[in-house]
Amino acid sequence: MTNRDKGVVRIEGLHKSFGTNEVLKGVDLEVDRGEVVVILGPSGSGKSTILRCINLLEKPTSGNIWFEDTCITAPETDINKVREQIGMVFQSFNLFPHLSALGNVMLAQRKVLKRSKDEAERIALEQLTKVGLADRVDYMPAQLSGGQQQRVAIARALAMDPHVMLFDEVTSALDPELVRGVLDVMKELAKGGMTMIVVTHEMGFARDVADRVIFMDGGVIVEQGSPQEVFDNPQNERTKNFLGHII
Repeated sequence: MTNRDKGVVRIEGLHKSFGTNEVLKGVDLEVDRGEVVVILGPSGSGKSTILRCINLLEKPTSGNIWFEDTCITAPETDINKVREQIGMVFQSFNLFPHLSALGNVMLAQRKVLKRSKDEAERIALEQLTKVGLADRVDYMPAQLSGGQQQRVAIARALAMDPHVMLFDEVTSALDPELVRGVLDVMKELAKGGMTMIVVTHEMGFARDVADRVIFMDGGVIVEQGSPQEVFDNPQNERTKNFLGHII
């Protein structure tokens, strides 16, 4: 089997508990190369926990996760090496306030990938241009809007040449008028063939961009299918109720 046959990310029997609270109750999921998967669901359904388990920011209670050919839940796996190929963008921007936009995008390239200053700067400029911030490279985070800061965070992740991008509610902390710029960047990434797993409440984005929509509730995948199937003809009552309240 090739990596394409297996999928970029494979999750089997994933359980995650925090104390007595079982957040994930046996999740199976496979994401193919170049696929955009959008995960929807109410708060507390386990959406963000899945993303955090994929790069072991949270250690699964049980189950296995594969990234390409590597079982990342195996104790011998060098997870830091794997994380170099998994980009993650959070709700909070997590930028270094004392570094410019350019400096923020260069830092991990220099420290983790050991790129030269010139190469890291060239790639940082490329990625900041790609997210529409060519004229803001020397700005400090405090001089940027929330949407611009989030685009810097996306550029920083892209500069590491990830094989998959994880987006965890990246627009939920933004004012409504700033959301579009971030979603436009994500749409362009999808068009370019980036493998993406996106947790969001942006239904328009899910409908327009997702190859597959997953609805979670109570720590399990309740329903999944194409955007048309899930939005226009949901089969599960929990899905129908959820969508009925937000669409």
